[in-house]
Amino acid sequence: MQPKSTEALQTLKSNLDGELFFDDLMRKLYATDASVYRKLPLAVALPKHNNDIKLLIAFAKTYNTSLIPRTAGTSLAGQCVGDGIVVDVSKYFTRIIDINTTKKTVTVQPGVVRDELNNYLKPFGLFFGPNTSTSNRCMIGGMVGNNSSGTTSIQYGVTRDKVLQMKTILSDGSEAVFSSLSVDEFHQKLKMETLEGAIYKTIYKTLKPEKVQKQIRDNFPKPEIHRRNTGYAIDELLNSGVFSTSSSQSFNMCQLLSGSEGTLAFTTEITLQLDDLPPTESAIIALHFKSVAQCLKSVETVMQHNLHTCEMMDDTILNLTKHNKTQQVNRQFIEGNPAAILMCELKAHSKEQLAVAIETFLNAVNTLQLAYAAPILRGEAIDRAVELRKAGLGLLGNLIGDKKAVACIEDTAVALEDLDAYISEFTALMTSYKQNAVYYAHAGAGELHLRPILDLKQEKDVKLFRAITTDVALLVKKYNGSMSGEHGDGIVRAEFIPLMVGEANYTILKQIKSAFDTYNIFNPGKIVEAYPMDESFRYELNKSEPKITTLMDFSSTQGILREAEKCNGSGDCRKLPEFGGTMCPSYRATRNEKDTTRGRANALREFLTNSEKENRFNHKELKAVFDLCLSCKACGSECPSSVDVASLKAEFQYQYQKANGVPIRTKLFAYNNKINGYASRVPRLTNFMFTNGFTSSIIKSISGIAKERSLPLISRKSLYKEFQVTKNDRVDENYIKEVYLFNDEFTNHLDTEVGIDTITLLSRLNYKVTLISHSESGRAMLSKGLLEDAKKMANDNITKFKPLISETTPLIGVEPSAILTFKDEYIRLADDKEGAKVIANHAFLIEEFIQQEIELRHIRPDQFTSSSKTIKFHGHCHQKALTNQKSSFDVLNLPQNYSVTIIPSGCCGMAGSFGYEKEHYEVSMSIGEQTLFPSIRKASEKTVIAANGTSCRHQIKDGTGKIAKHPISILKEALI
Repeated sequence: MQPKSTEALQTLKSNLDGELFFDDLMRKLYATDASVYRKLPLAVALPKHNNDIKLLIAFAKTYNTSLIPRTAGTSLAGQCVGDGIVVDVSKYFTRIIDINTTKKTVTVQPGVVRDELNNYLKPFGLFFGPNTSTSNRCMIGGMVGNNSSGTTSIQYGVTRDKVLQMKTILSDGSEAVFSSLSVDEFHQKLKMETLEGAIYKTIYKTLKPEKVQKQIRDNFPKPEIHRRNTGYAIDELLNSGVFSTSSSQSFNMCQLLSGSEGTLAFTTEITLQLDDLPPTESAIIALHFKSVAQCLKSVETVMQHNLHTCEMMDDTILNLTKHNKTQQVNRQFIEGNPAAILMCELKAHSKEQLAVAIETFLNAVNTLQLAYAAPILRGEAIDRAVELRKAGLGLLGNLIGDKKAVACIEDTAVALEDLDAYISEFTALMTSYKQNAVYYAHAGAGELHLRPILDLKQEKDVKLFRAITTDVALLVKKYNGSMSGEHGDGIVRAEFIPLMVGEANYTILKQIKSAFDTYNIFNPGKIVEAYPMDESFRYELNKSEPKITTLMDFSSTQGILREAEKCNGSGDCRKLPEFGGTMCPSYRATRNEKDTTRGRANALREFLTNSEKENRFNHKELKAVFDLCLSCKACGSECPSSVDVASLKAEFQYQYQKANGVPIRTKLFAYNNKINGYASRVPRLTNFMFTNGFTSSIIKSISGIAKERSLPLISRKSLYKEFQVTKNDRVDENYIKEVYLFNDEFTNHLDTEVGIDTITLLSRLNYKVTLISHSESGRAMLSKGLLEDAKKMANDNITKFKPLISETTPLIGVEPSAILTFKDEYIRLADDKEGAKVIANHAFLIEEFIQQEIELRHIRPDQFTSSSKTIKFHGHCHQKALTNQKSSFDVLNLPQNYSVTIIPSGCCGMAGSFGYEKEHYEVSMSIGEQTLFPSIRKASEKTVIAANGTSCRHQIKDGTGKIAKHPISILKEALI
């Protein structure tokens, strides 16, 4: 019986030590993965231990529902989609339990991130080989469920090859440990009068007949295709001594469970075989081709050279990287406009051995006369090229509009000898469907991720979706290949398993599923008794698009809804702090799906699409999902699909407040510049009240500011007033260049000294600095959704600066969050879009401007001290997202004996008013503690801390007690 009310779920929730959610927001957040499918689950569970899982199993059995296991939710085939209870183990099942360096094994819980595990293993000289493009957020449980492989499979094998033991909970709630068994041990299992024993009996009875074994070998994919996930791996079980008298290989049920997509048992611990770390010397030869056919013709030859990876990208992927800020840096090795690139990685234990391997390889390639260029990449260039290839999946989400490169035939694998012929036929097939397919990924393993471009909102393309997949399945079968190489069957391919392995073998798969899971509790609709592959999409077919009017301009993505729809679920926003970057700071603090870029985009898509309210933004669930967004803008550059959640949040707040009003505290923060203007008339009294324990506590209480926070002090004189007094002293007829300094609201009243240092520095370097009367940047209004006010400020500033700003008279600013509004939000807000773009092209951070002048030799090291200084620099989030940190690094390095390092921190956690707000304080400090605070605390007392964001400097002071300086103040002090 299905629970007829929430009463049963409420009882379950009270019995769990973990968490259970059945509200609309959480159900919608977990209704999708990285596939094209959507099923609204009954509930979402985050279990804390085995007993929680047993309670969930008992509940599913009692109420005739199901459990859908989930880790990072990056499944491309719909494995994590279902209408039962989604069981997310990514938050609590995250322990590395044991390592045995002698046996080279490690035991982990399923929620351990793959790259996190390898960081742990590195000091022991070991690593886990299988390596997916999602390796910095995908988890071992998901890799086992999918039998993942990735770029390194040609050298280290697939996940199935590495799984030694699995601790599981079976469908009756009993625990079972599956590991390597001798023939005698296997037969002892047959005597068990338990569900585990019944499973072994079914396996033995079903697979023992020679006729059945021949039937399996004749119909399953060719054994030399090591990437094969079609159905359950019963062909692998036949290789053991239990079923072959000529084999000494032990029997291990883990081979069956690997790739079973959580449909047979619930895994709680996994023991993995590890490898020694790869050779340290490496190089990638990036072969460039004028056609895909030439590229594929080269694969068999290059694979004779003991490659560690052999990866392909076609020009569709390469062209998309041109429009992604992060990837523009990574694609600098590309020569000309290749139709395809084959990245071949060689490794060796010495430079001499590597040189010989490269020479031998290039001689073989040159003999083929197919590649027109072969740049050799080393060191950081390798890392950048690998990141470029990894970003391929997410970058496909950058296709503007409703037509997308959809996952359905993207996982086919054939024997290497068949690859060229298969792709030739595949291309002809796609041409017959008028498709220009996308080719990329694992050429060396006989697998290319091939995707048709379809609009799954339209019935005609859904029919194509099925037709193309069916025809490709028939083609794969012709070559005795695997329909699923590494992404799994899920919903999209499970329907085709009977075709791929034959009806008789499919019947065996159903018998095995029934033996393990009589009540169909575990992830139904996958592998056997499949859900239809052309139903349950993210979008309702032929539905008319809702008309959504926004104040900000989202025309570049054909509207705000399509901006949200750009998220394809690849989950880059779930990467942890140790893997660098900034996205997504709130997820890093809470580890909740709700607090990811993906979660916010999915929630907005769901409510904008399905809301019946006149104001589709007016949902408290959306308020909750955007609450912890710090508007750091990292998603705009680090998300492969460039989903701009900062803009989505600003527009949401504006629309939500239209229906619900603007809270008093929101107004206090939004209009803080006006308040600071009044306070600056009596700065000593204001600062006394801000620092006095009694009065400051009252101010914080009234304003909703965390009691632990210090309040920013008001400068004694505004920068504008300071400039009026001294401006005539700064005019020099022989100046190098005139610059307009944007006197932002933070520098004007709070950090006036930084503004004075800027003017002093530039004046002494012979630049004419001009300040004009202008509006504030609108940053505070933008952060609080007061878009009409922000728009007025944008329009005013563009009107005033448009006649003044040019290539020879640039606009510069010292506060990143303020000056960079000209490059970002003003483009979406301003009425004069062309004017906004002109100013944006000539608006710079002060560090960027000085960096350019250094390159022009207008500013020289000999103008600064020769004294030594050690500096650690933390960059502002908006700087990282919209420009770069190198400008600050270069500026700080200008004095010849200054030693500068960039702290590899993400967001500091302050983010304007966010860190002040009492309900956000804990998250704010947690974000700071991830990388920034520990790095500063480790610095010596003599080390100077630099940070160019006013919020960042405040956060550093509150979090570490250290005073951080703006880079310009440090440079001004260095003048001689």
